[in-house]
Amino acid sequence: MKKLILVFALFMGLTTFAQEVQVKDITSKNSWLKVGLNTGLPVGDTDDFASFALGLDVKGQFLVTPNFGIGIATGYTHMFGKDNGEDFGVIPAAGFARYYFAKKGLFVGADFGYGFLTNSDNNDGGLYLNPQIGYHNNDWNFFAYYQNTFAENDLDIKVLGIGATYNLRF
Repeated sequence: MKKLILVFALFMGLTTFAQEVQVKDITSKNSWLKVGLNTGLPVGDTDDFASFALGLDVKGQFLVTPNFGIGIATGYTHMFGKDNGEDFGVIPAAGFARYYFAKKGLFVGADFGYGFLTNSDNNDGGLYLNPQIGYHNNDWNFFAYYQNTFAENDLDIKVLGIGATYNLRF
């Protein structure tokens, strides 16, 4: 319950910040949809019951300044079961922030929200955190990430991986 309250408080803070941005300022130069794939290896306790992770990323981003973007993120990460174990997945409902050091080049950022678990008994999910570091240009983002879902019953779903997204301007 504490995690859910924390996620709600952070979501409200991000929403309040985003409301200060005027909608008329949204253009194809500062807003886009990011769609891509990621892959990774389960780490920590997750390595005991999953062998590989493959996922889809979908993000909507707005550049508040030329160097700072905010947005919403979702997708799906599929965990392949190990030793005849069941496959399961994580569906994030998150906000995100990114800092771009230059027009092309290095960026850092993080997704933060709630990760819903699929095909998991007695566990709905929990706090979702996905820090990233990578390279970007006008069309592509290539990144390394560390995804962690602090699920119920002291279960942490952790994945270390790489990914790429393509920017669709609107």
